This record gives sequence, structure tokens and C-alpha cells, in this order.
Amino acid sequence: MDYEGRICRAPMERSAYKLPIMVGCIYNKCKFCDLFKDLKFRIIPINEVEADLKKVYDAGGNPRKIFLGDGSAFALDTDYLLQILELIHHYFPECCEINMNSTVTGILKKSDDELRLLSENGVKHLYIGLESGLEDVLKFMNKGNTVSQLKEAVSRILKYGMFFDAHIMTGSAGHSRGYANAEATAAVLTELHASSVTNFSMFIHEVTPLYDDLRNGSFNPASEYENLVEEKHLIETICKDMDIASGEHIKYEGFHDYIAFHIWGTLPQDKEKIIESLNKKIDEYDSKKSIVAVIDHEHKFEMKSVY
Repeated sequence: MDYEGRICRAPMERSAYKLPIMVGCIYNKCKFCDLFKDLKFRIIPINEVEADLKKVYDAGGNPRKIFLGDGSAFALDTDYLLQILELIHHYFPECCEINMNSTVTGILKKSDDELRLLSENGVKHLYIGLESGLEDVLKFMNKGNTVSQLKEAVSRILKYGMFFDAHIMTGSAGHSRGYANAEATAAVLTELHASSVTNFSMFIHEVTPLYDDLRNGSFNPASEYENLVEEKHLIETICKDMDIASGEHIKYEGFHDYIAFHIWGTLPQDKEKIIESLNKKIDEYDSKKSIVAVIDHEHKFEMKSVY
């Protein structure tokens, strides 16, 4: 297939066949996101989607798990999505799981009947950019929804048998607000029974509006040290609030691309292992507390001192 843009999918979808049904993101207004700035949004015609499916079928492929791309596929028209689902089941009747990214508004715009039909036709996991549990952070980052709207959206998909998978960002609240951000975010995650959590710790790219906020002083970023401490507090708070006796668990992955640090596991079972890894990295960066992740000029990570 001819894929446009960079690969955008949750790490939990590593083993899935990624089927593009759109280019870019239907929203594309989050201050921090650089993934789709160079792309013109368009929906891929149904005949092109079917051609991709047929190529995989003709090559002997038989995926049991498919991820629909790109940035916010669930927000597309329900009739179009149902046509895609019908094609998938035609070519790959053994496919048992179809997942995709979604915005909060993309869910809220769909009726109960639409949500039920999408679930009945194979949609299982929706990856939603929670980012932060703090209302002022969501507003500043131009997420396009409130925490209460997120809760409403998630409760609706859970009602119809779909799962909520969260994307969050340590550092999204800025300098000195890590503990408050961790506690607010953990509260939302546990209340809404997130199936998985992926933390893409914040970095600031020169093509984003957030970079301008950094340069003009309207956003004071957290350091990488702060992000690590915030993540530790987040995990401790999540595990404290979980109903362990019921067997509740969350798959967790954390990415700090700037310092090439990656942690993963299942909470609460792997809590101590993850905390141990975080403590080692926190100790390492105790003397580097002014370092933040910024990509500029040559599009590579550079160390910046902002304090």
C-alpha cells in the first residue's frame, strides 16, 4: 500500500495489521502534536481500502487483529466505517478485533445505535488522547474536550462492550505541576477502568504551536527529571486506587524519547519492577534537572536549559 505520513499507532497494536482509511487527523489542533502538520486531511476512497485488503488476502495474509489508521478514524462517518468493517469480515472472517484512535467528540457525535452497530461489527479498542486529568491543561493544549466530556464518551463506549485505552503525557501541565497532574490523571484512569495506558512523555517540536508558547514564555515546560518523578507518582497513585481484589489490571507503557527510556508492564503486578527502573533513572537525572526535550532546527533532540 502507499502509506502517507508517519506511523501513528499505540504500542499495544504492534502485532496488528494497520489498514489506512484516512490520511492525517480530522481534528489536528492539539498544541503539542506534530504528527500530521505536513499532511492534508483526506478520507481514503472505499475502493482503495478494498484494494489494500485484497493485496493482503492475495498474499495469503489472515490477520486476526486490524488497526484502522490514521489519527482519529473513529470520528469518520459511521456508514463509511461499517462499509470498512464489512469488507474486513469478507476478506478475513477470522478477524476478531478491529481497533482505532478516537477523539472524545468523535464518540459523542455518534448515536447509541451507531455505537452498538460498530461494536457488534468488531470494533473493540478505542485509543483516546486523555493527555491530562486537569481541565486547565486540556484547555491550554486545545484538546477540544473537557474531562467531563471524556467521562461521558468513555462511559458510552463501555456500555456497548468496547474498551477505553488511554494516551497520556507526563509534563503536559508544565513546570512544578507534576504531582497535581499525576493525581488528576490517575483518578480519571482508574474511574474509567482504562484497559491500557501509554505515556508519551512530552517533547516540544518546532512546528507546533506549543513551541511558540515555549519561546514567548506562556508555557514553562517540565524538565525530564520532573517527568520521571511525575510518572512514578502516577503509577503509585494508579495502583493505590485500583480494585486489586477484583482482578483489575492495566497494561502500561511509558516512553521518554529524549532520554531513550522505555518502561512497560502490567499494573499492579509489575509495579515494583517499574518503580525500580524509574528510581534508577530519577537518580541519574537528579543532577540534570534543567533538561527539557525540544526538537528544533535540524529536527533532532537537543539539550536545553530553560531555568
